[in-house]
Amino acid sequence: MRGLLALCALLGAVLGEEDFVGHQVLRISVADEPQVQKVMELEELEHLQLDFWRGPAQPGSPIDVRVPFPSVQAVKVFLEAHGIEYTVMIEDVQSLLDEEQEQMFAFQARAASTDTFNYATYHTLEEIYGFMDMLVAENPQLVSKLQIGKTFEGRPIYVLKFSTGGSNRPAIWIDTGIHSREWVTQASGIWFAKKITQDYGQNPAFTSILDNMDIFLEIVTNPDGFAFTHSKNRLWRKTRSITAGSSCVGVDPNRNWDAGFGLAGASSNPCSETYHGKFANSESEVKSIVDFVKAHGNIKAFISIHSYSQLLLYPYGYTTELTPDANELDQLAKSAVTALASLYGTKFKYGSIIKAIYRASGGTIDWTYNQGIKYSYTFELRDTGRYGFLLPASQIIPTAQETWLALQTIMEHTLNHPY
Repeated sequence: MRGLLALCALLGAVLGEEDFVGHQVLRISVADEPQVQKVMELEELEHLQLDFWRGPAQPGSPIDVRVPFPSVQAVKVFLEAHGIEYTVMIEDVQSLLDEEQEQMFAFQARAASTDTFNYATYHTLEEIYGFMDMLVAENPQLVSKLQIGKTFEGRPIYVLKFSTGGSNRPAIWIDTGIHSREWVTQASGIWFAKKITQDYGQNPAFTSILDNMDIFLEIVTNPDGFAFTHSKNRLWRKTRSITAGSSCVGVDPNRNWDAGFGLAGASSNPCSETYHGKFANSESEVKSIVDFVKAHGNIKAFISIHSYSQLLLYPYGYTTELTPDANELDQLAKSAVTALASLYGTKFKYGSIIKAIYRASGGTIDWTYNQGIKYSYTFELRDTGRYGFLLPASQIIPTAQETWLALQTIMEHTLNHPY
C-alpha cells in the first residue's frame, strides 16, 4: 500500500503535476457583515494565492478556502487578529489527492461493455469518451452522440441524445462538469447515462418521459479543464483559454453567459477563479451550448450539475428580483430534494441562487431561464465540505442514485406541465 502511494507520488512529480503538500482547507465562520468584508480583503491579496471553494457570502454562511502551505500561518494570524473563527476541514490536501490517485490506479481496467464498466471510480476524459461510444454501440435505437462544438484546445464537445423517435420533440438538458474539478459530477453523468438505458422500458414513469421527450446529456462540459485536472492540477476550475495581456489562463464558464454578464458576482481579473471573460459567450464551451439551445428551440428543462454544498438552486443569481415562476420553481425544488433525501437521508437546501448562496452573474441557468426555459435548475451535489471537491470515489454511486431521484422528479413535472 505504502509502495503504491510512493509510486503515485513519484509519478506525479515526474509528470509535473501541481503539488498540494501542506495545503489546508479552512472553514471560516463569519458572524457579521464586517467579518465578511475582512475575509473579502483576504481574497484580494493575490500573493497569498488563496482558492475559495465556497466564497464569502452572507454572515452565517460557511466560507471554505484552500490555503497554500506558505500562506497558512499568515491567514490564521489574520483571522485570529480579527476575532474570526475557523476550523481546519482538510489537514493536508495532498494526502487526499494521493488516496484518490491510488484508488484510480487500483481500479484501472478497460471495460468491454457498459455492464462491466466501473461506475465507482473516477475516470479520465479518454475513458469517459470510450464509455459514451460503447453506450451508443450497445443502444443504437435509443442513444446517439452529437458533436456540438470544439474546445479552445481543439477537443470535441460531445452530447449524448436519448430519443425514442420523432423530430424536435420537447427536450430536457442535463450537463455535468462545467467546473472541471467537480469530479463527482462527471462521474454521476456517466451513471445517469447508463441508468437511462436501463430504466427505459422497465420503469413506467421514466419510460413515459422518454416516450414523449428527448434527453440531452453533456457529461464533460469543460473537456480542456477536465483533461488538465488529470494531467497537471486536480483543482483546476476554469476553461483553458488564453487571455491576451495576461499570464493567467482560463475563464469561469459559469460566469460567461449573457445574463447579467460582468455585473457584481463575477471578476474582471483574469487571475480570479470567477473571471467572467472578455465578453459573454467568449468561451467555445459556453457558446456551443448557447447555439445548440437556440437552434433546438424546444428545450423545456435545463439542469446544470455542480458540486459541492448540497443545494438545489433556481434563478436568479445576478439580481434579487424574483422570477415570475418563483413559487412553482420553489415547490418543485422542495419535492425534488424530498425525493433525493428519501434514499440515504442526504439533506439539500433549496432556493434562488442569490438567496441560497451568493450573488453570481453570468450564470448558466439565469440565461436559460431568460431564454424561456422555465424549469432551469442548478444542483450542488455532495458533500457539505468535509472533502469538498475531493469526494471519495466510494460516494460516487450513492451521490448519483440520490440525485437521479431528484432529476426524475423534475423531469416528470416537466412532462406533466407542458408550456
